[in-house]
Amino acid sequence: MQTYVILRRGAWQNGDDLASAATRSKTVGEEMADDVRWIRSYILTESTGGLGSVCIYQARSPEAIREHAGRVGMPADEIIAVADTVIVRPDPAAVAA
Repeated sequence: MQTYVILRRGAWQNGDDLASAATRSKTVGEEMADDVRWIRSYILTESTGGLGSVCIYQARSPEAIREHAGRVGMPADEIIAVADTVIVRPDPAAVAA
């Protein structure tokens, strides 16, 4: 599997919308476990007031990511293959919103 970054701009109005999408995403991801694996997401505060995300996935192809996003009902505005990973520091611990 290849690692990808997925950009989702302004996909959700609020945290409740995001939580619902995350639940659907996990369910669909389990159904597509041989093709797509959700690794982590960084939630963005958009200038419009909504929420977007940068997601890290492993997948067999960009098409598998698009299929997953379509089944969940969320955008996949950009899908970019990761060439390499450089870890300077581990991700900071999550802070409750």
